[in-house]
Amino acid sequence: MPHTLPPGYSIRLGSIAERSLLVKFMQRSYQDIFPQQDFSHLAQTVEQYFSKNTPLWWVEEDQGLPQVKSPHLPIACLWAGNAIDQVGGSRHTHIFLLYVMPEHRRRGIGTALMHYVENWAAQRGDRQIGLQVFQSNQAALDLYNQLGYQTQSLWMVKSLQEKT
Repeated sequence: MPHTLPPGYSIRLGSIAERSLLVKFMQRSYQDIFPQQDFSHLAQTVEQYFSKNTPLWWVEEDQGLPQVKSPHLPIACLWAGNAIDQVGGSRHTHIFLLYVMPEHRRRGIGTALMHYVENWAAQRGDRQIGLQVFQSNQAALDLYNQLGYQTQSLWMVKSLQEKT
């Protein structure tokens, strides 16, 4: 299985200075599924969890000039961090965000990013990768199932707001 991006795309490591861009990508990801919601609070998640220990990779369209940084926004990102397996106690990679802009989907970018993070996790000695996906996000579920991910647990929620 290819671990490289499709032709015309390149990957680069993000930096802490790109917090606001990460927030924008997180907001886009959630707004794709819940378009009527306000996701300004996601800035707190980035503030709390984004650090030099939680790498961020950006995918950009190649501009044909390797020495020139693209003036365009990235078209995809993957943000990973650490989690502890609550059953076995070992550290493993957790994917906070995988997002590909809609016009660049179904080209293999998400698959390539997943292979990229799997390789990164294996090199640092992790034995598993975890992620959360919304039950309504069928495209993401299909991708993760195709890549061999399996449901290990279910995150259940209950609203505590009064019924009217």
